[in-house]
Amino acid sequence: MPIMTDRRSIAIGASVENVLQGKQHEFLSRPSIIHYAPVASVNATFATLLVGNETHLSAQEISAANRFPVFPDDVMISVPGLQGERILVGYRNDNVAPSIVQTLVRTDPAA
Repeated sequence: MPIMTDRRSIAIGASVENVLQGKQHEFLSRPSIIHYAPVASVNATFATLLVGNETHLSAQEISAANRFPVFPDDVMISVPGLQGERILVGYRNDNVAPSIVQTLVRTDPAA
């Protein structure tokens, strides 16, 4: 069960295209179930999740719990993915303060 994490600050009004870019498990090595758990430090932080060519979340507000994501409590969505598909996680900050976004993505083999 590979796990990818990321922590970054997103400036006021800014966006990040893919926080998983360059990570070892960005591309699935086998059919998997992807568990996505994002947490931000402020409200009005929005997430987009794509797996392969399917959009599973588009500009959905994430938790403002201001801590590292807890699995499984903070899992926002779990989706299937096929071998070779790319996981793309993007964020946009519409708050009037910078947002620190912490991401946890866990992939489990599909049965």
